[in-house]
Amino acid sequence: MAFAVLALGQERIARPVFDLWQRLSPQDLSKSPVRLVWIDEASLKFVGPWPWPRAYLDRLTQILNGSGAKVVAFDVLFPEADRTNPQSFLALYPELTGRSAADVRALPSMDDAFGRSIGRGSVVLGRAGLDAPRLPKPLALALGAQFSPALPSSVRSWGQTVASIPPIDDSAKGYGLLNGDPDSDGVIRRVVMAGRMAQGDMPGLALEMARLGRGESRIAVDVGQQRLRGLALGALRIPVDQEGRMAVHFGHVPAGHQVSALDLLDGSVKPESLSGRYVIVALKGAGTADIVTTPLAANAYGAEVHASALASILAVRMLERPRWAWVAEAGAAALLLAVALFLLPTMRSRGVWVLALSMVAILGGASFAAFRWGGWLVDPTGPTVVGVAAGAAMIVGLFSQARHQRARLAQTLETERLDSARAAGELEAARAIQLGMLPARETLSGFHARVSVDAIIEPAQSVGGDFFDAIAIDDRHVAFLVADVTGKGVPAALFMALSRALSKSVLLRDGYDLGAAMSRLNDEIARDNSEDMFVTMVAALLDTETGETQLCAAGHENPLLLRAGGVPVSLPIAGGPPLTVLPGFAYPVETVTLAPGDMIVFTTDGLSEALDETQQVFGADRIAAAVAACGQAGVVEVCTALRDAVRRFENGAEATDDLTVLAFRYEGRAAI
Repeated sequence: MAFAVLALGQERIARPVFDLWQRLSPQDLSKSPVRLVWIDEASLKFVGPWPWPRAYLDRLTQILNGSGAKVVAFDVLFPEADRTNPQSFLALYPELTGRSAADVRALPSMDDAFGRSIGRGSVVLGRAGLDAPRLPKPLALALGAQFSPALPSSVRSWGQTVASIPPIDDSAKGYGLLNGDPDSDGVIRRVVMAGRMAQGDMPGLALEMARLGRGESRIAVDVGQQRLRGLALGALRIPVDQEGRMAVHFGHVPAGHQVSALDLLDGSVKPESLSGRYVIVALKGAGTADIVTTPLAANAYGAEVHASALASILAVRMLERPRWAWVAEAGAAALLLAVALFLLPTMRSRGVWVLALSMVAILGGASFAAFRWGGWLVDPTGPTVVGVAAGAAMIVGLFSQARHQRARLAQTLETERLDSARAAGELEAARAIQLGMLPARETLSGFHARVSVDAIIEPAQSVGGDFFDAIAIDDRHVAFLVADVTGKGVPAALFMALSRALSKSVLLRDGYDLGAAMSRLNDEIARDNSEDMFVTMVAALLDTETGETQLCAAGHENPLLLRAGGVPVSLPIAGGPPLTVLPGFAYPVETVTLAPGDMIVFTTDGLSEALDETQQVFGADRIAAAVAACGQAGVVEVCTALRDAVRRFENGAEATDDLTVLAFRYEGRAAI
C-alpha cells in the first residue's frame, strides 16, 4: 500500500512540488553561452509577415556565420519553397515574355542561396515528428547525428516527419527534433533528447547543438533491459527517461541574451557579440503557434525551453531522478509509518501537530536541497502521504465510537448548512444572470423613436421560465415577444435561456415574415428539446412607418389592444399549439393596423392565474380593468399598474407562477 502511494505521489502529486522548486530556484542563465535571435514584432514589421522571403533569411544566416557563433539553430521549419523564387515571380506576372522572362528565369533561386549559406556554417535545422501512420515510402532525409548503439524501442517515435525543403535541409550540419510533449496537465517539464522517426534515430535540438559545439561525431546510448537509461557526448552524460526525454531545469533568459533579427540585419547590434555562442533563431510575436506552458511561465516560447535545456547540458547542470530515489523515499515513508504507530499514541494533540509539521518541513527541505544543489528529483509527497495517512488512521482509532458519532453528526449538520447557504447563493447568482440576459427596463425607453415600450418580469422562484424581448429587425421594423416555458425553477430557466437565444436569432433572420419565423423557431427549439418541455409565446412585428402589426401566438394568452381614447379589448389570435408540441406546424399570422397612440399589452399566465389567499384567480377581466384604469397613461405606468394590481390581489400569498408583462405604444411618424 505504501509503495502504491509513493508511485501516485511521484506521478501526479509531486509535479506541483517540483514546479515550486523550479520557481524558488530557477536555473541561472546569466553566464550561459546560449543566445536567442528573435524574429520579433519589430522584425516582422520591417520585413513583412512570416514566412519571410529567403533573401532576408540568407542574409541573416550569412551574418550569423560571420559572427563567429559556435552553432546556429533554426527553431522554425521551411517546408515550402520561397514565394519570391524566379518561377513563382513569373507565375505572378504571366505578361512577362521573351527576353524579360528569360532574364527572370535565369536568376538564382533564393532557396538554393539560403541552403548554400546554411552549408557554410555550423547550422542545425529543426524537424518535427507527426503522430501519423508511417508512409509507404518515407522521405529520404539526411541524419546528422549517429547513435551508438541504436535507440531502443522504448523511446518516443513518430510515423512521419516534417522537414525543410531539400535545397535547404540537405545543406545543414545537423538536425534536431523540435517536439515537446506536455504532461497531462498541459505543462512542459521535459524536452525530447532522442526519438525515432521514419527515417531513423534523431536527437533533440538542444542535444544536437551541444554535439556540434563539442565536436562529437556520435551520441552514445546507455540501454538496459531494452529501455533507454541515458545518453552521452563523450564523457558528458545526459540523464533521460526511457522515452528519451530530459527533465529541464528552467531559467529566465536575460534580456541581454536576446537579440532582435532586425538589429542584426540593420547593424544596430554587432554580430561579434555572438562569437563563440550557441544561437537559436526563432519566431516571436502575434500569431506564433509555438507557445507553451512551463513551471515558470504560463505563456513561454518553445525556443526558451530549448535554451534552458541546452544551457543545462552545457553547464552540466541537468535534472534527473536518481536510481536511489526510490530507496530514500521508501525509507522516509517507513520512518514516518513507525512514528505514527509508536509515538502518536503517547503524545498530546499539540505535540502531534508539531511533530507532523516538523516531519513535513524536513522532507520538503531535503527535497529542495537535493534539487537546488544536486539537480536530483527526490519526491517528498509520497512519504508525506504515507505518514499522514498512517497518522490519521491512528488518531481516528483513538477516539471512542460515541465521540466519533457525535463528530460525524456535527459534520453532517455543518455540511448541510453550508450546502444550503451555497445553494441559496448560487440561485441568487443565477437569478441575476438570468435577468441580465433580458433587456434592462431602464434602456427600453430609448428602444425606438416611434415606439414606447416597457416590460416587467418577476420570477416566482429565484429563477423562472418567463422571458420577453424587444428586437430591432431594421430601422423600420421592430419585434416584441413574451413567452412562458412550462414549469418553474432551474429546469425552466435553462430552457428559457435556450429559447430566448434561439428566438432572437430566428427573428433577426426571418423577422419580416412572422409566421415563417415562428414555424422555424418551433422546429429549432424542438430539435434540442430532450426533456419534452414546451414554450407558449405571443409575438408582434410592427412596421413603424405604417403602424401595420403582424401578430402570432403559440398557445399563449391573447394580448390586449388599447386604442387611443378607447377601452382595452382582447385581440383574438388563432395561432397554434405551444412551441415544440407539433414540429413542422405552420403558424398563421393576424394583422392589425395601429394608429398613433395605440397600445398593445402582452402578459403571461402569472397574471391571469395569480391566486389570492382564498384560491380565487386574478383572471383576464381584472387585467383589462387594471389597464382601463390607467386611461391614457404611458407604457411604464401600465406595466407598473398591472404588476401592483396582481400583488395587491395576492395580498401576501405566495406567487404561483412567474409574472411578466410587456406593453408597447405606437407613437407614429410625428414622434421623431
